[in-house]
Amino acid sequence: MADVPAEDQRGDDGPGHGGENQGDSLHDGRGVVLEPVGNGVSRVSWSRELQDQGFEVASAAVRDHVTLALEELKQARVETLVDPDDVLAARIATWAGLHREGIMRGAIEEPGGRRDRVVFARLHTDAPIHKSSGFRALLNSFLPRKRAIAQMLVRDTEGRVLLCNLTYKQDWDLPGGVVEVNEAPHVAVSREVEEELGLEIAAGRLVLTDWLPPWSGWDDAVCLVFDGGVHERRIADRIVPQAREIRAARFCTVAEVHQLCADFTARRIDSALASVASGSSSYTESGRPR
Repeated sequence: MADVPAEDQRGDDGPGHGGENQGDSLHDGRGVVLEPVGNGVSRVSWSRELQDQGFEVASAAVRDHVTLALEELKQARVETLVDPDDVLAARIATWAGLHREGIMRGAIEEPGGRRDRVVFARLHTDAPIHKSSGFRALLNSFLPRKRAIAQMLVRDTEGRVLLCNLTYKQDWDLPGGVVEVNEAPHVAVSREVEEELGLEIAAGRLVLTDWLPPWSGWDDAVCLVFDGGVHERRIADRIVPQAREIRAARFCTVAEVHQLCADFTARRIDSALASVASGSSSYTESGRPR
């Protein structure tokens, strides 16, 4: 269920029964509480008893209170806090029209320590969910998202690969970086190469899609490797490393790739080189072909 303030966790025979206004909070006999938290914001919560009546009954009751807050009470925002492990409560919040906004870390103090909560909210300016634009926005707020990384495979005429030594880790890697929201990956990789190395290299074709499993505090991601072409070795003389992220950059032999890079990075580079040589585009998981 969504978190109900301790003073509002009453049964149906308690003071909140029947939708009475208790102080500043509106209590519903169905088990919904609407509580103003200030500055045009109200927080909606519901009881375990309501949630146990099923998804459709609970979401309808919560949706009624969201509408009440926004349309009749003229609130600018209605929000709720949901336990990350409570899948049903998350569904109820979503189908009541509340957008998933993210995790509020340490939001609730419980025996044994503080617990995170998922924040769902709806603004009075949000498009109605019965309209296609509003429904798309609602879906977009909670559907899974995967981090995308774009890298460039740049080679010299001797077959060596351009690698970067990053300031935030010991092993070397291909130039590139995280794709920004709503940015095309091929645009992102050229931007990153210019920002990090001062080189203007247009991204060629996609040679490798590599799925990266969760690792060392990171969630999983997809790494897209684009062909950066073959260049004269003197292009390295034009490199201007971005001091904040790049310690050094140079062309390396395949043997050096395996010495300097993490094992999964070396596997990715091997697979990318194989794709370039064959004129194909391949898919790998942690650098291993599938």
